[in-house]
Parts: sequence; structure tokens; C-alpha cells
Amino acid sequence: MSAETAQIPLYRDEPYLTVAPARVTALTEDGRVVLDRTLFYPAGGGQPGDTGELDLAGRTLRVVDAVKVPLGDGAGVGLVLEEGETPPAVGAEGLQRLDADRRLRHMRMHTALHLLSVVIPLPVTGGQIGAEKGRLDFDMPEAPENREALQAALDALVAGNHPVTDEWITDTELDANPGLVKTMSVQPPRGSGRIRLVRIGAGEAPVDLQPCGGTHVRATGEIGRALIGKIEKKGKRNRRVSLTLAD
Repeated sequence: MSAETAQIPLYRDEPYLTVAPARVTALTEDGRVVLDRTLFYPAGGGQPGDTGELDLAGRTLRVVDAVKVPLGDGAGVGLVLEEGETPPAVGAEGLQRLDADRRLRHMRMHTALHLLSVVIPLPVTGGQIGAEKGRLDFDMPEAPENREALQAALDALVAGNHPVTDEWITDTELDANPGLVKTMSVQPPRGSGRIRLVRIGAGEAPVDLQPCGGTHVRATGEIGRALIGKIEKKGKRNRRVSLTLAD
């Protein structure tokens, strides 16, 4: 694959942006489309890849997934077209459009799962984000005694409308603060020399602060009602806690 070595990740800095110009800079051997800048979040960290459309050179192409692909010395985002679509030519220009409602629901769910990891302060062994349902797996030998109390605590964090922001630290700073990493199964990506932190809440004692590359809402009040569902035993020490969005 011949490609420009830089790609602007619009999804990271402008997660509410759903339409933007696009120029094709490369095609992978298996037909993934690489743009000079991308609204599309690539599948990773438990969050699905975005879907949407490309309007390029008079054609509308359906994007059914977004995945990470090699780009320069690192990784970029490759767009997976609907089966049977002919990829656009390198250099084609036009617009990219996200499925906006699906993205927003992923943002709401992802932020809600961060809050779930606050009300259940145990190591996270896995997780998955969906537009309708999400879940976290915890290193939890015994089931919670009072699920109603957990729901009340989650509701209070949502209602607090705490700001959600991001910041960057170095690999060395993360090594000095290993407690920032809540996930046992997935470690923050390394190699670029810096790691993105997502902060919920302001001041010296935030509600939550952990490495994360996903998309989030601007404030917890935008999550809406998030309901704790089943708590299932998935092993001797592992329990899965489901979460759904009420609207």
C-alpha cells in the first residue's frame, strides 16, 4: 500500500462532527479505503468501528466498518466498504458522513461504562460497547449485595453532569502511575511516546481518570438514563455487568 504517512483523526478531537471533506490517499490490498482525515473511529478497545457513507467523485459508497491499518510507521484507519462496492480511486475527493445516531449512542454508552467502573471499583477484565447494550467484566468473586445502591450511585454521577475532557501523558508518566489503568485484559497502546487520558469531572479529585482512545460525550448529563441489567457469573472470579440506555 502506497500512502501518505499522516492521517488526521477527526474522531478523536471532534467527536460530534459527522460530516467532513475527504480525499482518498491509499487503498489497502484488501480494499480498505484510507482518507487524509477521518471521522470514522476504528474498532478497538471494545468500541465498534463507525459506519456511514462516502460521497466521492459522484458516487455514494456505503461504509460498513472502520478498522486499524498500517500507515507509515504507525497505524491509521481503513474503511470497509459494503460487499460488492468498487473502491474509489486514490485522489478521489468528496465528503464523508457518519451514521450520527449510532456514533452518539456509542459515545453515551462508552462514557456510561467509565462511570460503571467508578461505582464498581474493581479491576476490569473485559468490556464491549454497543449502541443498545454494553457490558463490563469485573474481577468480582462475589456478586454485589445491593444492586439498587449501584444504580442510585450511577444515576447520581450521570445527573451531576460532570465535564468529560481528555489530556495526554508520556509513557514514563503512566509507568509512574500504574493505578490509572483499570483494564486487566487491554493495556494502553504504546510506541508513540504519549498516551491519552480521559478525565470525568474537574479539579484535583476527578470522578474518573484512565487511559482511553474512544469517543465520549462532553458531560455525563448527555448519557441519559443508563440501566444496570444482568450480573452474570462468567468464571470463578469473573462477573459480567450489563448496561443499557433507556432511550
